[in-house]
Amino acid sequence: MRPFLFWIILLFSSLSFAQKKLIVLGDSLTEGYGVAKEAAYPALLEKKLHEAGKKEWTVINSGVSGSTTASAVTRMKWLFKSKPDAVLLVLGANDGLRGLKIEDSQKHLAAAIEYANSQKVRVILGGLYMPPNYGADYTGQFKKMYEALAKKYKVTFIPFILEKVGGNPKYNLADGIHPNEEGHKIIAENIFQILKGAL
Repeated sequence: MRPFLFWIILLFSSLSFAQKKLIVLGDSLTEGYGVAKEAAYPALLEKKLHEAGKKEWTVINSGVSGSTTASAVTRMKWLFKSKPDAVLLVLGANDGLRGLKIEDSQKHLAAAIEYANSQKVRVILGGLYMPPNYGADYTGQFKKMYEALAKKYKVTFIPFILEKVGGNPKYNLADGIHPNEEGHKIIAENIFQILKGAL
C-alpha cells in the first residue's frame, strides 16, 4: 500500500471513530449551579472517559436550572437535532422538591425514554432520592419510580448519582442541595463506574 493512501485511510477511520455524543439532560445539578462549567460533573465525566481510552465520546452538558421531568421530551426534540448517540437522563429532583405527583413524573420520564428509543438514541437513567423529611412513603415511591422505569425499559441504570454526596455538607454548597466542586468529582466518578463498561 502506498504511504499516502495509508495515511488517508487512517485519517478517515480516526474521524469516524471520534464522532460520538453523550447528552446529559438534567437540571441545576447537571448545569453545575454554583461552580464553573468545567467543574460540573458532565465535563469531569468526559475527562474520565477520555483518560479511560474512550476519546471518541463528547459529553454535552444540557442542564437547565429549574427543569422538571415535564420538559424532557420537548428538550430532547430540540437537542436530538445534533444526532447524539446516547442521552443520560437526570431529571426529577425538582419534581420531588416541589412534591409533584410521582405518577406524573414517572409518566414524563417514560415518555422521554420512549421518544429516545424511537430516535435510536441510547438511554442511561440517573436515579435520584428525596431527603427523608419528605416522608417515608413519598421518598420510597420516588426511589422505586426510577427502579421501575429501568426495569421496564431495560436501560443502563445509575441507582443514585448523588451517592456519598447527597445530604453531606462536606460536598455541597451552603444551600445543602447543590454539590460543590468536590461533590461534582464524586458524581462524575459514580457515573463513570457504570458507563466505563457500558459505552
